[in-house]
Amino acid sequence: MSETEKAQAGSSKPRRRAEKTGVVVSAKMQKTVVVAVERLVRHALYHKIIRRTSTFMVHDELGAQKGDLVRIVETRPLSSRKRWRVREIVRRASFAASEAGAVEAGVE
Repeated sequence: MSETEKAQAGSSKPRRRAEKTGVVVSAKMQKTVVVAVERLVRHALYHKIIRRTSTFMVHDELGAQKGDLVRIVETRPLSSRKRWRVREIVRRASFAASEAGAVEAGVE
């Protein structure tokens, strides 16, 4: 087996893409949502656990709304700031249903 055949055999296996779970904080764009992902880190000096939040611009074909819990997966660059896409909507926002009911009833 030559070196090129070995390289091609090794590259046929797709690499595992990074996945994160976060909450949609903005859904005002077309096919794009902003997802906030929280992580816990230990402070270097004081050793207290600190909550850190990162926001990602995510391509959304599934129709996620503000407050939804979504699983996002790394993908090729889709625009200057979009490098992620929504894989699945884990849980819908509970207040979305109550807002829809209030609008139908005429209560604002």
